[in-house]
Amino acid sequence: MDVFEMLDEMEDIIESSSRIPLTGKVMVDAEELLDCIDQIRSVLPEEIRQARWIAKERERMLADAQQEAEQTIKKTHAQIEQMALESEIVKMAEQKAQEILSRAKMLDEEMREGATSYADQVLERLEQNLNKALASIREGRNELQGMKVDAS
Repeated sequence: MDVFEMLDEMEDIIESSSRIPLTGKVMVDAEELLDCIDQIRSVLPEEIRQARWIAKERERMLADAQQEAEQTIKKTHAQIEQMALESEIVKMAEQKAQEILSRAKMLDEEMREGATSYADQVLERLEQNLNKALASIREGRNELQGMKVDAS
C-alpha cells in the first residue's frame, strides 16, 4: 500500500467515526488510526530511498552526458587534425569541426536539461506526496490531541 492509499484509509476512518454533537469532532479508534500512522512511517523510507535513487540516477545521466560530450569533442579534435593533415582544404575541416562541436555541445546541454527536468519533476512529486502525508499525519495527531483534551 502506498502513502496515499494509507492516507485515504485514515480519512475513511475519520469520516466513518461517530460524531460528537455540537463540536464538529469525531471519536476515532486510536489504535486503528495509530496503525495507519505506523504503516505510513514504514512506507516513507521507501519513498525517500526512491528519491535518492532518482537523484543518483540523475547524476549518473549527467555524468554520462558529460562523458559522451567529451568523447565527441575529442573525436572531433582528432578528426580535425586528421583532416588538416590529409586535406588541402583546411577551411572545410575547421567548419565541419565547428559544426560537430556545436552539435556535441547542444546535445550535452539538451541531455543535461532533460535529466535535470525529469529529476526535478520526480522530486517535486515526491515532495508534494510527503507534504500531503505529513499534513495528514499532523491533522490526525491534532484530532487525537483534541480528543485527549475533550476526555479530560
